[in-house]
Amino acid sequence: MPTTGQVTVTEHLLYHQKQSPEATGRFTSLLNDLILAAKIVSREVNKAGLVDILGFTGDINVQGEAVKKLDEYANDIIIHRMERSGAICAMVSEENADVVIVSDKFQRGDYILIFDPLDGSSNIDANVNVGTIFSIHKRISPPIAEPTESDVLQPGYKQIAAGYFLYGTSTMLVYTSGRGVHGFTLDPSVGEFLLSHPDIRIPEQGKIYSVNESYYAYWDAPTRDVIGYFKSFDNPRGKPHSLRYIGSLVADFHRTLLYGGIFMYPMDYRDPKAPRGKLRLMCEASPLAFVAEQAGGLATDGRNRILDIEPTAIHQRVPLFMGSEYDVRKVTELYLQHDGA
Repeated sequence: MPTTGQVTVTEHLLYHQKQSPEATGRFTSLLNDLILAAKIVSREVNKAGLVDILGFTGDINVQGEAVKKLDEYANDIIIHRMERSGAICAMVSEENADVVIVSDKFQRGDYILIFDPLDGSSNIDANVNVGTIFSIHKRISPPIAEPTESDVLQPGYKQIAAGYFLYGTSTMLVYTSGRGVHGFTLDPSVGEFLLSHPDIRIPEQGKIYSVNESYYAYWDAPTRDVIGYFKSFDNPRGKPHSLRYIGSLVADFHRTLLYGGIFMYPMDYRDPKAPRGKLRLMCEASPLAFVAEQAGGLATDGRNRILDIEPTAIHQRVPLFMGSEYDVRKVTELYLQHDGA
């Protein structure tokens, strides 16, 4: 196989296709269409300061959040491209209240696409990295039937592939199909994502913790103890972890994946309507948890493995702790200590 820096995503997929029973030609076509959509989104993100695509649309999405123009644009582009791919039968987006069923005027495939079209977009005015998070499942209902709720509401361990596109100083694709994690960087001179980070492995223990600590007053006792541990000298390093928090999930996770440490978004009590935390299980936590585990890390809700959680709603929320294995295990240990007290 060609050396790093010369391998395209398609070449990488084809090279590893025989090792994965799900890496069929249709699956490769699906990813290629998703990559094309991401290239279009990347182009618009890069010129966001030059054209009138920033600012709010005036709409409120299903999460009760104001929708930014670029969010809407990214969502529309991905849906438009993917419903014409012939590889999927249904989609779930953070921006849509209901499941998007591929119209019967297009060919329907056997895959389900779940995605967050533009994570971190509230920070884009400040030129902060944003990204597209995606998760791919295989439908479980007969292909001749309409997709059902059970096709969509599958636990994370059943994902066929997952990953994210990161739009920043460079545009990257990081993905896994269950055989390690690989990163590709978009070379604008040739218009291709080229292999730049083969077989990414997250360090077993890190030096960084990432959390919005301004919510400390809203956290319960075990969560406060968890944060206290990472700020203390009582750890194998003998000194506190450094705090790094961008506020863009995909950017915070990407740093954690490469450098190690832990990203945390605990549950809090600010909003009684969302007592389980802010992040969405299916389009944020689950795909990134799959990437984390494939890179040698862990992801939990504090007590349970994220990938084992059975979703009950497409916009279900969940607390999230993910990153280096040692650091995430310490979180679980502290929570269970409180449970047993």
